[in-house]
Amino acid sequence: MLPISVDHARPQGVANFAPDTGESLLCPWRGRILNMHGAPGKFIYRNLANATSLLGVLPVIILFLDNGYQYVIPLIIFNNFMDDLDGVLAAKLNIRSRFGADLDNVCNAVAHISLALAVGAHFGSFLMVAGAIAAGAILVRTVSRLQPTTIGGTGSQTNELMRHMLFAVLLAGQFGFSPEYILMAVFLLHSVTMLVPYKMPNPIIDGATSAKMLGLVNAALLAAWLVPTVTPIIAAAFIGAYLYSLIVGSIARAKVPSSASARSSHAQTQRSVLYADTDNRPE
Repeated sequence: MLPISVDHARPQGVANFAPDTGESLLCPWRGRILNMHGAPGKFIYRNLANATSLLGVLPVIILFLDNGYQYVIPLIIFNNFMDDLDGVLAAKLNIRSRFGADLDNVCNAVAHISLALAVGAHFGSFLMVAGAIAAGAILVRTVSRLQPTTIGGTGSQTNELMRHMLFAVLLAGQFGFSPEYILMAVFLLHSVTMLVPYKMPNPIIDGATSAKMLGLVNAALLAAWLVPTVTPIIAAAFIGAYLYSLIVGSIARAKVPSSASARSSHAQTQRSVLYADTDNRPE
C-alpha cells in the first residue's frame, strides 16, 4: 500500500472540508463529485497521482518476455501519457507532495532505463554500450533530483530521450533503414544534455503547461505511430525543438560570466521549492 502523504494542502474549490469525516470532494478539472468517506476515501484521493505513476511503469515488465522489443513503441507512448497524467492529477486535485514528486522521478527512471537498455540490447554491439551510458545518465539525473536543494528545470528531460527513441524506430520502419547509428547519436547526445547544469528552453515542452497542451503532445505521439504520413513532420518538430533548446541554452550559458553564474546558482538554491524537479508537474 502507498503511504499517505501528510503535506497535502486543502483541495481548491472545496467547501466544508472536514478532514476527520467523510466528505464530497469537487474535482475541478472535470466538474464531477468524488465521494470520499472516511480514511479509505481520503487515502485513495490523496494517492491518485501516485497510483498513476506506478501504473505507468509496471507494464515495462513486458520487455523481459520473449520478443519483448516489439512492444517498445506502445510502451513509450503509454509511459509518456501516464507520466503526464499523474502530473495533471497532482496539480488539478491539489494533491502535490514531496513523496509524490520523488515517486514520479523514480518511476520515470525505472521505465526509461528499462526502455533504453531494451533498445540497446536488441541491436547489440556498440548500441548496447550507448544504451547503458544513457541509462547511467538517467540514473544520475534522477538521484540528483531527489535532493531537496537541487535546482530543477535544467538539462533535457528523460522523457525527451524516450520520444527521440520512438521517432528513430518509427522512421526506420517507415523508410526501411537501420536505426542503429541514429539511436547511438540519440543516446550519447542525451547522456550529455540530461546532465547539463543550465536550462534548455524547449518551445514544445515549455509550452505544454496545461492539460490540453499535454494532451496534444500525447496525441501527436500516437499519431506519429498510427499515421505514417505525419510521422516525419511530428518527428522533425520535436527534434527541431530539442536542437533549438540545446543551441539557445548553450549560447546563453556561454554569455554568463562564471562569477555571475555562481551567484545566480546560490540564489536559486536559497529559493528552492517543494519539488526537486519540475518535469511533468504542470501548473
